[in-house]
Amino acid sequence: MELSAVQISASALRAQGVRLRHISENIANADTPGYRRKLVSFEPDRDFGRDTGAVQASRTRHDRRELPQVFDPGHPMANGDGYYLGSNVDLVVEVADAREASRSYEANLKMFEQSREMSAQLLDLIRR
Repeated sequence: MELSAVQISASALRAQGVRLRHISENIANADTPGYRRKLVSFEPDRDFGRDTGAVQASRTRHDRRELPQVFDPGHPMANGDGYYLGSNVDLVVEVADAREASRSYEANLKMFEQSREMSAQLLDLIRR
């Protein structure tokens, strides 16, 4: 099945939207004890085993890096030694990822708009 440029751009917009949603959840939970960073990657969309040219977001995975030990004896989740498990979200990485995803989203939106505009111009030429 051949997809149009508009459909391929739309699939990339959806995938980057999923990525941005996970990044925003990570940033919102950066200080949540025990929170593991959510990760998403992209994979080719397949139709009966053949690549369509479109992409889709993979299943959400959790970052398996070790959670940091935070010393705060007054925290309700602290153990007998005064430590609790923090979050493995690095705000610098999340902001960089958000910037990259945002720029990719904008580029795909531009491609979507240009493809749609070219299709409209082609229809105008055919009508003449």
